[in-house]
Amino acid sequence: MKDKALCGLLGCLLLLSMKASALEPEVQAAKDEGMRLYNIQHSTAALSYLEQAAEAGDVEAMYYMGEAERRQSMMNMTRAALDWYLKAAEHGEPYAMLRLFQGGACVAGDECPEDAEGWREKALAETLPKAEGGDAEAMLALYYIYGALDDSDEGNEWLEKAAEAGNSEAKDRLAKMIRDGYGFYWSDESRLEAAEKLARQAAEQGHVPAMRTLSSMLEEQGEDEESWEWEFKASEAGMLDARLGVAWCYLNPDSFQEFGGGQCLVERDPVKGWAILYAMRVEVGDHYPKNLMERNRDLLTYDQRQEAEALAEDEWLNHGSPLSTFPPKYGF
Repeated sequence: MKDKALCGLLGCLLLLSMKASALEPEVQAAKDEGMRLYNIQHSTAALSYLEQAAEAGDVEAMYYMGEAERRQSMMNMTRAALDWYLKAAEHGEPYAMLRLFQGGACVAGDECPEDAEGWREKALAETLPKAEGGDAEAMLALYYIYGALDDSDEGNEWLEKAAEAGNSEAKDRLAKMIRDGYGFYWSDESRLEAAEKLARQAAEQGHVPAMRTLSSMLEEQGEDEESWEWEFKASEAGMLDARLGVAWCYLNPDSFQEFGGGQCLVERDPVKGWAILYAMRVEVGDHYPKNLMERNRDLLTYDQRQEAEALAEDEWLNHGSPLSTFPPKYGF
């Protein structure tokens, strides 16, 4: 009653809707942990956490349950993945519908939408009105939907609209497409300028993959100092590859450059480099830092490695943003 006294009818309905969709704190914490694990490619471990949020009605968690199930079966559609995609699709998740199309749900599983010819068509029917109403996320989804419908020209138009509407992921993707040849430009210089502008906008909005895109473009132009600044920002924001590169630069810059890693614009500091790698190994496992640590182990004494591990605990381990590969929501 108190809520109704504080708002009009529309505001009250919105308030009630927000209350209904909010997860309980412990469930939200489970979802956050599930997404953290998923984002470092620990899909199996992520399932039990994501399931709590999915069972509580969180549509995003339903979709990622499908993604995690699919990932652990070598990107093949399984019955478990299909069931989660179906649940997400029931709530209008367009990427779940595209996965159902991609996995042959109608043909192989006899799981077809009742109100559309197929899952691509249903995704289009539900997403297009949202995009036409100004929803930038829906505009980006249309890029993928039209791609699935073999109409890349229309999809690219919606990608451009999503970028114009401010969607940072769309800006980053469009920047890379322009760099790689999309669109007409009078010169390579004007092409790279247009691509860099979009990547910079996305990076400044905080889209971490765009920070690396921008860093790469700046490196191509010989702007090594600013390129390094954006690589370092990506590392600080939690990007695994960027963090690994920063650690390698501190640990053994000559080796980093020999392997084509570009310029290292930091003072060599093996203890700091080892500390970063150690923190990564504890947080995400052996896959990323193990080989680099083994190859450079002799650069430090036992005492220096002990010092580095203590430094990792104080300054790097679980400090700041969680480490992530920042996978796109709809990728491979």
